[in-house]
Amino acid sequence: MRQAFEAWAQRDGHIVRRREDKPEEYLVYETQRRWLIWQAALTHGQKPADAVQKAGPAAEPQKMLADEAAVRNSVLNEVLDAFSELDDNAGVEGIVKVIQNLKKKTRPQVEEKV
Repeated sequence: MRQAFEAWAQRDGHIVRRREDKPEEYLVYETQRRWLIWQAALTHGQKPADAVQKAGPAAEPQKMLADEAAVRNSVLNEVLDAFSELDDNAGVEGIVKVIQNLKKKTRPQVEEKV
């Protein structure tokens, strides 16, 4: 794992020299920080064997992801439409009004679902 990280880091222009007193740490702080992020990302991506077996068929989660994507797209489009109507000279007050209007629109929708 460390060799893959160091190969990537060198290609990206980072110094991969390690400390002499602590060989598990990198000399440059930014490289050390990226190494910790690399490890966390790999750990986060791993799933225990039990969780994979309990997950069931793979088609069901993908359907849920497609539904989530549709909701995200509709919300994004609604927000973009609201801000596109904003006047260039409105300033912060205009932004606050747009946000308040969006909140007013979502409250009735949430109450309908409950």
